[in-house]
Amino acid sequence: MPSKANVQELQELTGLLQGSQAVFFCEYKGLTVEQIGQIRAKIREAQGLMRIAKNTLFSLALKEVGLPVPEEMLSGPNVFTIAYGDPVVVAKTLTDYIKTTKSEALKIKGALLEQRLLGPEDVSVLATLPSRDVLLAQVLGTMEAPIRGLVTVLSGNIRGLVTCLDQIAKAKEKEAA
Repeated sequence: MPSKANVQELQELTGLLQGSQAVFFCEYKGLTVEQIGQIRAKIREAQGLMRIAKNTLFSLALKEVGLPVPEEMLSGPNVFTIAYGDPVVVAKTLTDYIKTTKSEALKIKGALLEQRLLGPEDVSVLATLPSRDVLLAQVLGTMEAPIRGLVTVLSGNIRGLVTCLDQIAKAKEKEAA
């Protein structure tokens, strides 16, 4: 019979996972409370949540929301990072923290991204991608370029016509004078 605390923790984890875009699995050994506080604050800024939970409870919560359970990542002391916004930003935040602190205490084991399991290498690649906003701006710029070119070509013909009419008007003024 599960304890009340475990049942409550499972419900809370299930609620946290329901609106998530991605879940990152990290091993933490030797992180101080201050370091955990720093990384949690950075993750919050990136629209994510970092949570320490029992591996068995987290796997049950994953099953409950219909996500695959990566058994190989659910061993040892884990911290789970849930991305609610752009998963790329959260991945960048995690990898940047590891690079800047040169910490061996936090290691990315992998991630779940839209029902797909990613390894640590895949998370590193994900972290190098531009954010969603940058990608949208690039697509918009690519879509806008041909239209801008067409407008330039069409306005060139009109500009030529106006110049020609202006020259004719000046020539007639000279003749009249």
